[in-house]
Amino acid sequence: MPVTGLATVLLSTAVLLVIVSAVQPMAKRLELSETVLLAIVGIILGGAADLVLRSSQIHFFDTAAEMLLDFPINSEGFLLIFLPILVFQAGLAIDVRRLYHDIGTVLLLAIVAVVFSTAMIGLALYPFSGMPMIVCLLIGSIVATTDPSAVAGIFREIGAATRLTRLVEGESLLNDAAAISIFSTLIAAVIAHKEVHFFSSAISILISFAGAILAGYIFARLSLWMIVALGSTSGRAAEITLTVALPYISYIACDEIIGFSGVVAAATAGLTLSAYGPSTFRPQTWRFLNEIWQQIVFWAGSLLFVLASMLVPRLLIGMTKWDCVLVLVAIIAGLIARGIVIFGLLPILSATKLSPPISTPFKATMVWGGLRGAITLALALAVTENELISTPISHFVGIIATGFVLITLLVNGTTLRAVVVYFRLDELTPIDQAVRHQILSISLGRVRDKTRRIANEFGFANQVIRYVIEDLDRRIEEEQEANTFDTALGNRERIALALITIATQERSILLDLFRMQGLPRRVMETLVRSAEATIDGAWQEGRYGYVTAMHKRLHPPLRFRIAQYIHRKLHIDKPLMYCMMERFEILLVSRFVSISLTRFVKRRIEPDLGTRVAEIISEVLERQNRMLDDALETMRMHYQGYVEALESRFLKLVALRLEREEYDSLLGESMISDELYSELDKLTEKRFERYNRRLQFNLKSGIEKRVRELPCLRDVPQAVLYDLSMSMSICFVFPGEIIFKRGQIVRNVYFISSGLFETHVESKAFLYGIGDVLGANEYIYNRRLSSIYRSLRFGYLLIMRVDVFKRLLMDYPVVKQNLIQIDHARHRPNDELNEGIKTPLLTYDPNTSTSNETLMISRQSPTEVDKK
Repeated sequence: MPVTGLATVLLSTAVLLVIVSAVQPMAKRLELSETVLLAIVGIILGGAADLVLRSSQIHFFDTAAEMLLDFPINSEGFLLIFLPILVFQAGLAIDVRRLYHDIGTVLLLAIVAVVFSTAMIGLALYPFSGMPMIVCLLIGSIVATTDPSAVAGIFREIGAATRLTRLVEGESLLNDAAAISIFSTLIAAVIAHKEVHFFSSAISILISFAGAILAGYIFARLSLWMIVALGSTSGRAAEITLTVALPYISYIACDEIIGFSGVVAAATAGLTLSAYGPSTFRPQTWRFLNEIWQQIVFWAGSLLFVLASMLVPRLLIGMTKWDCVLVLVAIIAGLIARGIVIFGLLPILSATKLSPPISTPFKATMVWGGLRGAITLALALAVTENELISTPISHFVGIIATGFVLITLLVNGTTLRAVVVYFRLDELTPIDQAVRHQILSISLGRVRDKTRRIANEFGFANQVIRYVIEDLDRRIEEEQEANTFDTALGNRERIALALITIATQERSILLDLFRMQGLPRRVMETLVRSAEATIDGAWQEGRYGYVTAMHKRLHPPLRFRIAQYIHRKLHIDKPLMYCMMERFEILLVSRFVSISLTRFVKRRIEPDLGTRVAEIISEVLERQNRMLDDALETMRMHYQGYVEALESRFLKLVALRLEREEYDSLLGESMISDELYSELDKLTEKRFERYNRRLQFNLKSGIEKRVRELPCLRDVPQAVLYDLSMSMSICFVFPGEIIFKRGQIVRNVYFISSGLFETHVESKAFLYGIGDVLGANEYIYNRRLSSIYRSLRFGYLLIMRVDVFKRLLMDYPVVKQNLIQIDHARHRPNDELNEGIKTPLLTYDPNTSTSNETLMISRQSPTEVDKK
């Protein structure tokens, strides 16, 4: 009884998956690309099935042949089912941070190269094909899209330079979209028998691209928001399910509803998830998600290639010798067009600093690696299936496109490995080779010592120990003889390498900490993005770039400043309260990570890269630690109870994580049963959930106490001080922040609760510290600000509106007298001090004599302060 209906589809799919599973190990044995072998298998299956149906003597396999040839999927099915997940996973797998450095090259290859190849191939075919120009351009758009799977697979197998793989994968993200957009415009013109208006079409494509990028980003961010909203109790199954739905929602909503490019939307969604996913998903979920998507794409890509290749014999029916000539013309034109773009335009990008330079071997490999694949066949099939297109045009498009794909796969695809090896792109750079010998010689020494210790503990025979240790000694000696680390790398290169290593290690530590439930996702996202910024800074500008990114991390972000503005102007506290809570947690975690990095320098950087490099890196980290301590101390001074509660909560989370790891270890050693482990895990999970609730934070905690301690408000009634504290706003400032600009009218006065501030008057520097008031003198003497007031450290200010300050001076003249005395103490000549003239000074001493010390500092020069 023959199998029919849905069962036929499922059986055919299952048979093809069995074939695909056999192709993968066979490709490794034959040293061929999996994609190339899949195409060959598909062509063989399609040809054999067609031969069986045409034969009058073979009837046993008729059902199987019909099942393969009549597979219920057309060109629209190819694009809708397979394309969204292929481009989405391509974006998900790319390191967005690294791709950003080559964005100029990627855009050139993905857009300019597609447009140029379309025009070049169309113009080359027009004189020889006898077809209208628009049909020739249609062919050009179909074969302009490259397929990265075969190329990237070869590069990974032979260990080619990662940048080469990244460029190929980055190109593939957008060139499908560009080619499909041009194809859609041209095929619509062919069907309607109209001319194409290139300017309006270009504007339409640009709008489609821009809209799709925005839509894809929004869809991805909404998915991430849903994942955060679901919380840790949702489980990774729900989170991964959302990512499976994301590419189809992005693609279909843009392509079918909004009218933008669905390919660009799906690719953008993948890139967005790649950028924000590590700091949103738990590390174990993120690893599992990538593994799942690799499996999904393996199935989709393999089925797409086999199914598309099975149609090749049908598309090549009626092919003539002249068609072979036309295919060769298209191939040559495509290679020339790609060569002109890569060898002609990439140097311009490098010269204008829009893209890092690319070596000639890289360029030659990229030209030869422009393989075409299943998307080209799917677009050709869309033309042949369209009943509104005449048979000659359908026949012409099907043959040329199919022939183009076959030649690039069977010629370029099979020889690309040899090209990479010929140009020695599979070898490490001299710097990587030097680092390799250095690392191996040191690591093998550690392995040798551990091996000897373990062998003695377990009582191995001395002869066996000597044989193994001698082999390790021989390898260590070989690496030491080949080691050119000291001569290949100067101090600058070593420092840059060490900083990149440190920044990468910081990111790893943060992601490891993220495994602890209870740490907010937004905090971890901020910290991970900051660590990635330091990696970028170290890559681009070495030590300077790392330090710049490190300083930027400690400055409050735009959201924090907006929250402070809302708090000051509208007296709405909640936005600033949440920002303050996040800043506390960011500073606390950053401090712990910085201490871990200092230990990592001693343990790894110093033995591997040398003492001098380790000293420089330690100095950079020590400076970072001082800034973190300063920022934390400023906040701890005003919110001591909250900081202690936060530290206690963090330490409890660490203890719970260690507890869970202990249970995992006991289970792995079969010390406890699965049932007992499950019970213990549930108890641990409940404790983790208890710490998922954020601590309560009072933004105005301690303000009244600080107001009472201000020396300028001495002798003001307590009830008035209470009212003042309730009307004041708070403001955290960072080093270098400008409080007042020159010529500015005083609208607020700032009471310094902590920090250090500087201004210059007549080439003299004046420092202001705890207890001083910024802007008071200018208001009292009714003058505009003649200099800039700038913060030198992290500080905490109490802000009072000038109209409130005016009423305070009118109601309590003692405040004005206090301010004049403080100002007089600051501006007294040094000989007054030496002669011992007694000028009444106010003291501000909540804990120690801080105010008198601050006043003394204010008379010193900045150089003297630095020395102190």
